[in-house]
Amino acid sequence: MNLKEVKSYIFITIGLFMNAFAWAAFLIPHEIVGGGISGVGLVIFSKTGIPVGITVLICNLILILIALKVLGSKFGAKTIYGIFALSTSLSILQKLIPNALVSDPFLATLLGGAIGGSGMGIAFTQGGSSGGTDIIAMMVNKYRYISPGKVILFIDIFIISSSFFIYNSIEKIIYGFIVMTVATYSIDMVINGARESVQIMIISKHFEEIANQIGVELNRGVTLLNGKGWYSKEDIQVVMTMSHKTQASEIMQIVSSIDKEAFVSMARVMAVFGKGFEQLRH
Repeated sequence: MNLKEVKSYIFITIGLFMNAFAWAAFLIPHEIVGGGISGVGLVIFSKTGIPVGITVLICNLILILIALKVLGSKFGAKTIYGIFALSTSLSILQKLIPNALVSDPFLATLLGGAIGGSGMGIAFTQGGSSGGTDIIAMMVNKYRYISPGKVILFIDIFIISSSFFIYNSIEKIIYGFIVMTVATYSIDMVINGARESVQIMIISKHFEEIANQIGVELNRGVTLLNGKGWYSKEDIQVVMTMSHKTQASEIMQIVSSIDKEAFVSMARVMAVFGKGFEQLRH
C-alpha cells in the first residue's frame, strides 16, 4: 500500500468517526432517527438495548452476503473497511457518551446532521462508504433503472417515517427529516468543495519560464494561447492552466517569483474532467 492509499484510509477513518460521533453525541441520546442503517440501529436500540454499532455491523454483513449473490464480488476493500470502522466507532462512542452533549433536541438535530453529513462527505471524497443503504441501492439499480440517490432517499424516508410506530411522535419524524436534509446538504458541500478547481490565465513576457515551472514542479498541464494586446498592438502569449484550488497558491508563488508585473486572472470552476482531474462518465 502506497502513501496515497494510506492517506485515503486515514481520511475515511476520520470521516466515519465524525459520523459516528454525530450519532453518539447528538442523535442517539435524543432518539432522533436520521435514516440509514444507523437509524434502524437506533430504533432497535430503543426497544432492545442492543448497541447501535452491533446492529449496524450485523445488518451490513447480512446485506453483503445477499449482495455477493446478486452483484458478485463488486465490493472494494474501502467499503468493507468503512463498515467495520463505522461499527467500531459507534460501539466505542456510544459507551463513552451516554448523554447528549446539548439538551435542546433541535440544536442536536442540526449539529448531528451537519457533523454526520460532513464526515460522510469526507469519506465519499476518498472512495469510502459506510455500506448499508448504499448496498441496497446497488442491488436495486442492477434490475431497475432507478438512480442510487433516489433509492437511498426512498429508504431513508421509509425508515424515518416508520419511527412513528416506535416513538409515537410526529416531532421526532420532523427532526429526522431535518437531519436528512442538513446531512445531504453537508455531504454535497464537502464533495463539491473537494473537487472545485480554478482556471488561471497568465499574461507575461516570461511565459515560457512560467509555463515550464508549472508543468515541471506542479505536474500541471499548460496551454499557450495566442493573443494581441489591443492598446499595445503587440502579439502576446497567454498561459492557461487548470488546477485544484489547493494548488492555486503554489501557481501564484511561481508567477510572482518570475514576474511580479505579470497580469493574472483566476476563476473558480465547479469541476474539471480529463487527465489529472475527474473522469468523464456516460
